[in-house]
Amino acid sequence: MYTIDVNASRPYRVLIGTFLLEKTGEIAREVNRGARALIITDDNVGPLYAAPVSVSLEAAGYRCAVATFPAGEEHKRAETYIDLLERAAVEELDRADLIVALGGGVVGDVAGFVAATYMRGIDFIQIPTTLLAMVDSSVGGKTAIDLTAGKNLAGAFWQPRAVLADVGCLGTLSDAQFADGCGEVVKHAMIADADLFAELESTPLTPELLKRDLSRVAWLVARNIDIKRAVVEADEREGGLRKLLNFGHSIGHGVEAAEGYSLGHGTCVAIGMVAIASSAVTAGALAQDVPARLAALLEAHGLSLAFHADAESVFAEALHDKKRTDDVIELVIPREVGGAALARTPLDEFRRILEVGLACTRQLSSPSTKED
Repeated sequence: MYTIDVNASRPYRVLIGTFLLEKTGEIAREVNRGARALIITDDNVGPLYAAPVSVSLEAAGYRCAVATFPAGEEHKRAETYIDLLERAAVEELDRADLIVALGGGVVGDVAGFVAATYMRGIDFIQIPTTLLAMVDSSVGGKTAIDLTAGKNLAGAFWQPRAVLADVGCLGTLSDAQFADGCGEVVKHAMIADADLFAELESTPLTPELLKRDLSRVAWLVARNIDIKRAVVEADEREGGLRKLLNFGHSIGHGVEAAEGYSLGHGTCVAIGMVAIASSAVTAGALAQDVPARLAALLEAHGLSLAFHADAESVFAEALHDKKRTDDVIELVIPREVGGAALARTPLDEFRRILEVGLACTRQLSSPSTKED
């Protein structure tokens, strides 16, 4: 098992290994002394994992309840959030009690926002069950719901009391869900760790690797979490350095919305990363071979670079990005494999970057994944 301490405003520990679900109650009792626990999950994850987590919490002395909502980004909305707040009140949770987020990124975001605001803030534990949530959204304290105008526009910074990344849960993911998380893995390598990039080129993180070498998967998850930890500790509330974690997201979120959320988050981030890298080459800021290497690595991890939306539609959606201020948007520009920088970019220049980048991405998409 790997242990990573995150020294944020509310310090906490991330545990990476196997059979951690069965230790939830024991770990919870190290950080919380309440009487009640509310597990928040979705209707995909709940039937798989709510029972062992509940049994463990009850064995640790918690009175446990489970709140389930429909799976999917379309349910990361105010209505779900309010329903869960009401459920916490019905279960009579008080400020000493505990919320457990059991699921992928959507569950973690919503449950974390409930914890951040119920009675002005109560403890919560993250139990991510997807690769994307393990390596990215469960660590760092960002919680949110979506609004009609865009993703993650209402939320709070609220650090968990612990994170339990049980890599055994990855075995129940579809190949597409697994690949979706690899977008964030490659992102971390691209902005912060050239050695990890080379490791992934040599041995991609795939469902086949999961079946063959679970210990290596756990190591790769831990390495990614440690990259996220270092950034969060340096810039917890995203005042500067933490914005580097948005590499690929400004265009990626635009693609995601323009495609009607029919493509996975990791796929859209992959498209955004290749687009920005391609534009960086045309501006002379990045070596010419990097976009092709990046595209090949993403596709080796099962991520398609194919999309149908036109550049104008993507640009219109990208204008809702939180990183935009008036007529300027802050972009993450790769300078080399393992390094990137922030650039305040006028919107007219962003439009050009987006148009050029998406055109290049279509060209780099392998023939087997290009749109018809």
